[in-house]
Amino acid sequence: MGKRREPRIPVEVPVRIFGTDRNGKIFSENITTVDVSQNGAKLKGVKAQINLEEIIGVTCGRNKVHFRVKWVGTPGTPSESQIGVLNTSPDRPFWDVALPHGMQDNFKSTSANERRRWPRVKCSISVELHPVGQPVIWGKAADLSPGGCFVEMPIPLPAETKFEIVMWLGGTKLRLQGQVAGVSPGFGIGVRFLNISPKDVEFVQQQIKLLP
Repeated sequence: MGKRREPRIPVEVPVRIFGTDRNGKIFSENITTVDVSQNGAKLKGVKAQINLEEIIGVTCGRNKVHFRVKWVGTPGTPSESQIGVLNTSPDRPFWDVALPHGMQDNFKSTSANERRRWPRVKCSISVELHPVGQPVIWGKAADLSPGGCFVEMPIPLPAETKFEIVMWLGGTKLRLQGQVAGVSPGFGIGVRFLNISPKDVEFVQQQIKLLP
């Protein structure tokens, strides 16, 4: 599962996961943890086929946070039906168990299925989505790369929906074409940028470096 720098404790906690699988279908499953840490967990009993880097929702009791899938167990091995996830909002406490404090959890995926060209950086940027024939949708980008972003919204747009996305970066109003790459019900959508120009790629990279 890769090298990990944050201590974990083995504990079975019932949780519910939900989101969109690799075929674009919405899933919701009751599963359990294998171990947990301040910012991550290993989960077992997962039936849905989920892509690496996908955002999924996880609920535990009254707590609900979205996690990013950083590792997927290999079919036909003891790790099958297991996934490793990282909390995308580590500032929000999630687990109701006593946990040791340590450095940031760092799943390193070596899978050939890694699809993202640029790593995403956490942010909080106001955005507008302009789907054709629909009212403007306001939201916030929670992470960003020159290839896409995650936009928080309570009622996500359907997978593959195309739209114009407008975001404010460094006082500049940037307009790009986007498409829904993944859906996390209750949290938002993963957006891939379409036909982004080299000039805009360079601009986004520069602005990412200036993020706090």
